[in-house]
Amino acid sequence: MLRKFSSMAEMGVQAPEAPASAAQARSRYFNSANAFNIKLPPVPGQLFTDPAEEAMQPGAASGFYLCDQSAALGCAMPATTPFMLASYLTLAAGVTMAETPVCSGTIWYVITGEGESDCVAAGETIAWQAGDIFFLPGNVQLVHRATSDAVLWRVSDEPLLAFGGFAAVPRRDIVPVHYPATEIAHQMAVIDATDADANTSGRALVFSTEQLEAGRNILPTLTLSFNTLPPGRVQPAHRHNSAAITLIVAGDECHSLVDDVVNPWRQWGTLVTPPAAVHSHHNGGGRRADFLIVQDGGLYYHARTMGFAAAR
Repeated sequence: MLRKFSSMAEMGVQAPEAPASAAQARSRYFNSANAFNIKLPPVPGQLFTDPAEEAMQPGAASGFYLCDQSAALGCAMPATTPFMLASYLTLAAGVTMAETPVCSGTIWYVITGEGESDCVAAGETIAWQAGDIFFLPGNVQLVHRATSDAVLWRVSDEPLLAFGGFAAVPRRDIVPVHYPATEIAHQMAVIDATDADANTSGRALVFSTEQLEAGRNILPTLTLSFNTLPPGRVQPAHRHNSAAITLIVAGDECHSLVDDVVNPWRQWGTLVTPPAAVHSHHNGGGRRADFLIVQDGGLYYHARTMGFAAAR
């Protein structure tokens, strides 16, 4: 007998009436009134300070300290946003650590110390020190060694691949790249020497690679920029569809306003800006503020849905 409902919205998911095979039994049916009302937990906007403090504590154990809010997101694996995971890696002098992250690649910023990272598949070694940024492919063995006590900040798209059940197949255009602190400073100086009158709300150095420069990304999925904000300035309120993970590098009396919530800055903290959240950055101190931002912007650029707009 055909069951009748008062409305399509009340029907809920429907199973097949008389499946003739196991494949048919696995089918499910929705309708135009109830298929698009999925309620997901929001991405919490917050400033992670505990993982940084734990990672940088004298004598901290070597290993990863995660900025994990997977419980709030309903994710099955550690995640800072639905598609990104931020963490800190502590390496004591003389310690070697190997990993094979299941992701497209890993973005690194060296907070303190010196060492080396091997990308075994590429046969390349990056010698890093404080202030350096480097990028390593995912789904290949990486070996990290510290020659002095070191703390590094790391962002990957591991949650994205886990969500889709994707295998991170190595690509020719995803190779190790090194951005030394001295070259970063030089590139920022070139920017600062250009259009001096335009330096009202800060400037950004956007990182890309020889292989991916057409897309202006460091990864097909992720974008990376080193942002600055002069003393007494405000980066105007804006929004975009990508989520943002921000490492606070330097700044006094600074804060970020995210959906009307004030987040006072703490050096080396990790700030999460939810997708489409209205946010602005404020420098009330006497020196330039520096902050490193990773976004899952590559996905939205490719889909033509970045949605960057000033908030009014």
